[in-house]
Amino acid sequence: MKPMIKRVCWLLIFGIAMSCATVPLTGRKQLSLVNETEIQQQAALAYRDLLGDSKTKVVKGTSDAQLVQRVGKNIAGAVTRFLQENGYGNQYDFNWEFNLIKDDQINAWCMPGGKVAVYTGILPVTKNEAGLATVMGHEVAHAIAKHSAERMSQSIIAQAGGVAVDVATAEKSNTTRAVLNTAYGLGGQLALLSYSRNQESEADRLGLVFMAMAGYNPNEAVGFWERMAQAKQSQGGGAPPEFLSTHPSDARRINNIQRLIPEAMGYYKK
Repeated sequence: MKPMIKRVCWLLIFGIAMSCATVPLTGRKQLSLVNETEIQQQAALAYRDLLGDSKTKVVKGTSDAQLVQRVGKNIAGAVTRFLQENGYGNQYDFNWEFNLIKDDQINAWCMPGGKVAVYTGILPVTKNEAGLATVMGHEVAHAIAKHSAERMSQSIIAQAGGVAVDVATAEKSNTTRAVLNTAYGLGGQLALLSYSRNQESEADRLGLVFMAMAGYNPNEAVGFWERMAQAKQSQGGGAPPEFLSTHPSDARRINNIQRLIPEAMGYYKK
């Protein structure tokens, strides 16, 4: 093995071995090669820019806006209690913000650090407060599990692996190198998609616990995801094969959630 290849490989091994974190509740070990504080700072700036953009219509003072604020506050309180009770309190310093944005997209998201946006287009699908808690619990779970940092770390490893492949095939013909690099690129992309699906399922599990601790019945999550599947079908958007998707199939997600509900019910108090 050439010295350059050895150095790249050792860097990969060392980075993986020395840069691991643990996801709350699931206990899964995850790769962490980036600075979470810096990510949160950048996310806060991006969130501020979005809200300040003249094209962004932030909804204020309406019953829907108040609903988003109320559910967000309840979920954030539940998350804080969960982290403190399980010894993770000193690892998180979130400055929560919840905003409703007028947009027909059926979407919601939570940036690292607790910056949350809910689009008005998803409210007919959430239908009620528990449905909205399902969505917000899930999106907040991504931030608590630090999935953004993990994806960035995976990308770093994938890029480093690409360098190793390029070095290793330096003496090969252009055709051979092109085939090998294309194969690596496809394989790497499918691996990252797989990680994304795993993260979605992990966020479902955490989200169910958070909504339960916030006082929302986890069984309501099934109805929401069934409505979400119907909404996708009504829009005429065919879902890609699951192995090429960053999200689990609707049927798989609903089945997984039904399997996870008994655990979440242990956190639910009416």
